[in-house]
Amino acid sequence: MVDDSPNPKVHLRFQLLAEFCCCGRRKGNFEQQGECPLQIHQSLPSNFTFIIKVLAYNRITSLSRCLQSLAKADYGQDHVDLHVFIDHFKELNPENQSEILNERIGESHKILEFVEQFSWTFGKKFVHYRTVNVGLQAQWLEAWWPSSDDEFAFVVEDDLEVSPLYYRFLRILISTYYYNPVNFSPSIYGASLQRPRFVAGKHGNKLELDSETRLFLYQMVGTWGQLLFPKPWKEFRLWYDTHKANGIKPILQGMVTTGWYKKMGERIWTPWFIKFIQSRGYFNIYTNFPQQRALSVSHRDAGVNYGRTVGPDSELLDETSLDFNLWEMQPLEGLKWYDFCFSEMIPNRVIRSLIEFESVLSTQSEQRTVLFITLFKTPEPIARNLLCHFERLNVQNYILVGTRSKFLLDLARRGHSVVETESLFDELIKLKFKRFEATNMGSIQEILVKAYCIGKSLELGYNSWLIDGNMVPVGEAFPQNPPYSFVDQDADVLYIRNPPTTMKLRVRQFVDKMAAMANKNSQFRDTTSFRFLAAKCLEEMGVMIKSVNDMKFVKKVEGSSFNHTALDSNKQMIFWPPEANEVTILKKLDAMGMWAIDSDLSCTAVVCHRL
Repeated sequence: MVDDSPNPKVHLRFQLLAEFCCCGRRKGNFEQQGECPLQIHQSLPSNFTFIIKVLAYNRITSLSRCLQSLAKADYGQDHVDLHVFIDHFKELNPENQSEILNERIGESHKILEFVEQFSWTFGKKFVHYRTVNVGLQAQWLEAWWPSSDDEFAFVVEDDLEVSPLYYRFLRILISTYYYNPVNFSPSIYGASLQRPRFVAGKHGNKLELDSETRLFLYQMVGTWGQLLFPKPWKEFRLWYDTHKANGIKPILQGMVTTGWYKKMGERIWTPWFIKFIQSRGYFNIYTNFPQQRALSVSHRDAGVNYGRTVGPDSELLDETSLDFNLWEMQPLEGLKWYDFCFSEMIPNRVIRSLIEFESVLSTQSEQRTVLFITLFKTPEPIARNLLCHFERLNVQNYILVGTRSKFLLDLARRGHSVVETESLFDELIKLKFKRFEATNMGSIQEILVKAYCIGKSLELGYNSWLIDGNMVPVGEAFPQNPPYSFVDQDADVLYIRNPPTTMKLRVRQFVDKMAAMANKNSQFRDTTSFRFLAAKCLEEMGVMIKSVNDMKFVKKVEGSSFNHTALDSNKQMIFWPPEANEVTILKKLDAMGMWAIDSDLSCTAVVCHRL
C-alpha cells in the first residue's frame, strides 16, 4: 500500500524565488531564463541530493557524446555526483577467440581511460567497472539504492544525449511535484525526459496527444532519461526480490512489453518494472513539446535494444529553439492521467458530498445508466476480481459504494469512482433527511446512502442498477438494460428503469418514504432487505416493478452448485451469498477461468478497447 503523505521535508516553505523569475529576459510573450543562473535553492531541503547514473558497455563514441552533453548542462551551485557503471564484455574462450578477446580488453581499457580522464566539476565522479558481464537488467537494478527520501537518481544509457536545460527543468519539477504538498501524489514514481512515442497496451501503436498539453502523467516507464523518486524505487526493488525469488514472471497479458520479455528474457528490466507499476497503480510524468522535441534524445545506437544504429528519435530542445515557457509547471490537479492503454483516468474521485455525487453522476450522461456496486460485505480480492472483469468488458458506468477504508481510497486513487458512506451520510443528516431506526449505525448509514444513490439517480433521469459486489459477469458483454424494472428474490440485484418524464420522482421524497416504512416494519431494518424495501417504496410512488426469481441473466450459486454448469446456464451474472466461504469461492472461480487477478491482487491482463 502506498504512503499517501509527502516527504516530511515538504513542510518547509515552498517557493520559487523571485530572483529566479526576475533574471529571465523577455522574448515574445513568455519569460525565458536561457542564460539565467540557477537560483532556486531555498525551494529544496539542504540534504536534497541529485545523482546521475550513466549505464555504459562497449560504445565509447556514444558514451563520450552522452557525458559531454551532461557536462554542458547548467547545475548552478548544486552539488551533483556522476556515477558511471561500465558493464564487462561477455566471456570468450581464450583458446579459439584470443584475437577477439584482446580486442574486447582493449576496448574496455579505452573506455576506462576515457572515463577516468573525463572532467566532472559539479561533484564527485564514481566509476564502477564490473568484473563480469551482467547485462542491462542488472545495470539498472543495481545502480541505485536511495540513501534517503531526499535522494534522486537520473538514469541515462550511454547512447543518450541531454539538453543543457534538462537539470533546471528537473529541479523545478522535483520542487513542484515532490516537495510541494499541494502537488504531491504517492502515485508518481518519477519523470521521463524522452518524447512519448507509443502505447504499450495497444501493440505499440503510436501515441497521440493534443498539441496544447505540455505535461501529463502516463503509466509507462521511459528508459531514455528517467528521473526516479526514492520511495517507489525502493518499493520496486523489494517487490522484484520477492517475485524473482519465488519464480514469479513479469507476465502481463495485452502488453507489447510482455512479448519483449518472452523474446529477450532477463536481458531487459522494463517488463519487471511495468508489472510492478501496474500492480501498484503508479504513474510517470512526461513532457510533450512542439515539433517532436525533447530534453533527452536517444540516438538508438546498435546494442541490446537495437541490432543496428537507427538514429535520433527526437529533436533536442535547447536555448536557441526554446519558443515557449519551459519552466511553467501546472498544478497537479490540472494534469491529465493516462493508463497503459493511453485512456484518460481521473484519480481520487471520492464522493463525500451531494455536490460531488451529482458531479460524478453527470459523467455517465452518455449511457444514461449507472451501476451502483455495493462493497459493504465484499472481500477485497473478490472486489478487485470484479473490477478486472469490468475492464475486460469495457464497463465504465459504475460507482462503488462502501465504508471508509484504505482499500476504498486505494480504489479511488486508481481511478474508480467511490462513495464514502460515512461522509455522505453525515451530509444527509445535516440536511435533515429522515432518520432510520436501526439497531446499529452501520445499518443506518448503509440504508440511507444506498437510498440516496438510487433516488438521486432516478431523479436525474438515469437507469439504475444496485448490485452486490459478490458477483462476476460471465460472457463477452455486460447485460443490456431489461425493458422493465425488477427486484431479484434470490440475488442481491435491483434494477430501476428511468421513470417517464410525467413522473416527478424526488430523492428526498423517496428517502423519507423508505425511512418511514422501515421504521414501521422491523423486518425491513436489516440491510439485506434493502432491495425489497426500495422496490415497495417505488411501487407506492407509481413505479412498476416486477419481483422475479428466474431472470435470464442472473444466477445465484452456492458452494456445491458453483461449477461449470453455472457458466453453461446462459446466465450473464453469477452471484453468491456474502456469507459464502471466500477461499472456496476463489478456488471455484479459478477453476472456471474466472479468476482474473494475481498474487498482487492486480489484473493479469491489460485490456485496451477501441474508442
